Amino acid sequence: QVQLVESGGGLVQAGGSLRLSCLSSGDTFGNYAMGWFRQAPGKEREFVAASSRSGLSRYYADSVKGRFTISRDNAKNTVYLQLNSLKPEDTAVYYCAADLGPRRVGIPAEYSHWGQGTQVTVSS
Repeated sequence: QVQLVESGGGLVQAGGSLRLSCLSSGDTFGNYAMGWFRQAPGKEREFVAASSRSGLSRYYADSVKGRFTISRDNAKNTVYLQLNSLKPEDTAVYYCAADLGPRRVGIPAEYSHWGQGTQVTVSS
């Protein structure tokens, strides 16, 4: 079992940047693949990015490729999401998620542990 706590959200102007963090506690962080998802009002939760246990493999939604970067520091039990060139359509609650072995990294149901989310609002 892991507990996940996100931080780093906020209000930013279009074109700006934010860095989200997700701190894990409990089980060994390096055993878990990590994902970032987001959910805007009235919309389904959608995949943003994922990292393998080692961090060597990274996956991105097409909508964020080239703008967002996922990284992790297993010594600090933390996964990060760097958000650059933000757009108003990136406004959402961002969640980190963990699983020992998601078969499909882009599917929310494949993750067994979730944080409470952090709000990102991008103004135009």
